[in-house]
Amino acid sequence: MTKSHRYFMGIDTSNYTTSNAVVNCKLEVVADHRKVLNVPKEQRGLRQSEALFQHVKNLPELFEQLQIDANDLVAITASSRPRPVDNSYMPVFVPGVSFGRSLAAVLQIPFKEISHQETHIWSGLLAVDNPPINEFLVLQLSGGTSELLKVRKNDDLSFTICQIGSTIDLNAGQFIDRIGVLLGLDFPAGAMLEELANKASSSVSIPSYHKQGKISFAGPLTATERLIREHQPEDIALGVFSNIFRTIKKLLEWAMDETKISDVLFVGGVASNSIIRTNLSNSFRNHNFYFAEPKFCRDNAIGSAFYAAQKFR
Repeated sequence: MTKSHRYFMGIDTSNYTTSNAVVNCKLEVVADHRKVLNVPKEQRGLRQSEALFQHVKNLPELFEQLQIDANDLVAITASSRPRPVDNSYMPVFVPGVSFGRSLAAVLQIPFKEISHQETHIWSGLLAVDNPPINEFLVLQLSGGTSELLKVRKNDDLSFTICQIGSTIDLNAGQFIDRIGVLLGLDFPAGAMLEELANKASSSVSIPSYHKQGKISFAGPLTATERLIREHQPEDIALGVFSNIFRTIKKLLEWAMDETKISDVLFVGGVASNSIIRTNLSNSFRNHNFYFAEPKFCRDNAIGSAFYAAQKFR
């Protein structure tokens, strides 16, 4: 096997997307396949059993799209739980681990588990220029998570992660999806709601909440539901993203003052939103903010493959 044909595979099976990816020994992405889970119209998500069943059906299709020789695979990593902490578990991650572990056993190559949260962090670090090296903040915004983390990368490629901020109720992605569905959009609604917001003539004002690292989107959701009848959908959409921006702006200002850390990596599907990114960039010009391309922010297996390459190459 030549060095140029050494491949490392990652697998991720989240609440939203089935993914696999391959990187080479130069840490270049050579394959990135994803399939968004099918959610019936007007529903706001899937039960774990429904998502798990779709992953079982999707994974063979994604594997069939890989244009690599299996004999060139060096190692496989799969996300096995939401976070790298005790008692962190979701059934949706079982199919990815099962497929990855089985393939690794047949090929007699290493297999290693990683958390979904770590996958997001590695994907973000791979995708940005001059990424933070040692200690930094990570803001993870998605349908399943809204957390601010203090992260230290260790010599063994593990992360020491300390949660310093989080939502007390809904996640940012849930706020977006629930309003999107009420406006007649398909789930998940993030991309379509952003398109709607870009057509707005003005923004609806929605109160935001932050206190000592705790944020809330349940109150803003209730307020927005009342406003829907009185305003144009476009203005409602822009109001939602403006609310999320103001909320996390307060959180970041508090956290950077507390930790004295100004390097912030943004990951998660909501972090790919251009409206939120632009407002943050304009508000924190003297800080080191790292925004990956949207495809690296959303659920993917690139971070898992990236980790495998660093761990086993």
